[in-house]
Amino acid sequence: MQLQKKLHTQGAQDEMKQVTKSTKSADYQDGHAKKNGQIGPDITIDELQNDPLTQSGNMKIGIIGGGLMGMALAYRISELNASVKVFERDSQLGGLSTHYNYGNFTWDKFYHVIVPTDGSLINLIKDIGLGESLKWSRSFTGYYVNKSFYSLNSPKEFLLFPLLNIWDKIRLVFTIFYGGRISNWKKLEGVTVKDWLIQMGGKKNFNKFWEPLLLAKLGENYKRVSAVFIWTYIRRLFKAREHPVEKDFMGYVAGGYKTVFDRLEKELVKNNSSILKNTSVKSIRPLAGGGIEVKYDDKVEHFDKVIFTAPLNVLENVTSPELCEIVKNDQTIEYLGVVCLALVTKTPLTPFYVLNMGDVNSPFTGVIGISSLVNPEQTAGEYITFFPKYIPADHPYWGMPDEAIEEIFMKGVRDLYPEFNDGDLVAAHINRAFKVQPLQVLNYSTIIPEIITKHPDFFVLNTSQFVSDSVNNNRVITHVDSFMKQFAVELKKKVTTNTR
Repeated sequence: MQLQKKLHTQGAQDEMKQVTKSTKSADYQDGHAKKNGQIGPDITIDELQNDPLTQSGNMKIGIIGGGLMGMALAYRISELNASVKVFERDSQLGGLSTHYNYGNFTWDKFYHVIVPTDGSLINLIKDIGLGESLKWSRSFTGYYVNKSFYSLNSPKEFLLFPLLNIWDKIRLVFTIFYGGRISNWKKLEGVTVKDWLIQMGGKKNFNKFWEPLLLAKLGENYKRVSAVFIWTYIRRLFKAREHPVEKDFMGYVAGGYKTVFDRLEKELVKNNSSILKNTSVKSIRPLAGGGIEVKYDDKVEHFDKVIFTAPLNVLENVTSPELCEIVKNDQTIEYLGVVCLALVTKTPLTPFYVLNMGDVNSPFTGVIGISSLVNPEQTAGEYITFFPKYIPADHPYWGMPDEAIEEIFMKGVRDLYPEFNDGDLVAAHINRAFKVQPLQVLNYSTIIPEIITKHPDFFVLNTSQFVSDSVNNNRVITHVDSFMKQFAVELKKKVTTNTR
């Protein structure tokens, strides 16, 4: 029953673009690599870095975007002896994984967690020398309904869960077990999440267990969402539950993601590369004879190759039509954003990492007890709890000041925890992100924009085309690693051409 952890674990994804190709298939990367006889799909990053044929000869590579995808790319490429420059418009690296100053300590701005099966992310953390900083803790899940808290962390606790009878519980377990083993997500795109969950587990399971969670997460929008939405969450943490050693454990890096980005930045500098923060890219266009020109602020710089990792709306605004084309569908993609109260207290609020809200009247989606995992030494002896609310673009919260949202959320906190003592409150912070994840409506893969790159030195690699995965940092690194298999070959081709 650790599935509920998946409903709130963050962190992206399933689709990358490559030169002179249009891509929508999650299988693109391996297929393209296989077509190139010089590299196989099972080659490792270490093998690429140690192969002298893939060394770039100090080529200049520009990367647009300093989120996790852009920074991981920059690190991997700089390890191949290229000179990389990252352009980031904000003052901090990290995107949705950036950090925040909570007063007496710094931690992630939004909540993130690492599960034992996040192999790509864990390998990156180890590769940059932070393996010893990766910490694991037992995680606990709770469910709140009818003004009562229920722990769902053992077969006994699950059997005692009062909302469902034994037959309903068997069908619920079957739904999770079966969903975790589905590999063909395409067949789920044409059925609503409601219809699929009822078909799998029955109406009572849906009404008593699933619907409150879907309402809390998506509001009435859940009725338009396909079964792919719930499948992505089931799949990720179902695999984590099967991990033979650290089952029921979740992880974090000491110091939060700020530690990761600080180390990536340090490694780039060591590898003769650089990062420009607070930098606005104005235009990207091809150069006669090859290469790419990037105009930023009041400067112009030339690169052998450019990789674009920023959002599609930025791509449209700054990229020359000679580099790429975005073919849009008539149906607009809707995004969910998040408004999140981060509460810093002197004592812990919850023993659960995830408390799922079966109360649809709550102003927040759930409760994320980061301090149930993270040693209080990491947060200056204080405790941090996140109260997120996922909302569409037209929600009135976007137009409300932080103080008004804080008042609404704090009333919800006091209703949930009547014993809450204001004397324990250290600080309350409201953070927002307008675009967190797309709303995966029916047949979502058919409406996403198609990106056609037209130039051999320009690449697009971002989360815009991810159609069959939840947004989490492990998937980001998985796609970076897949991309690097082919990009190393592109670097070799360029060096070979230039030295003839």
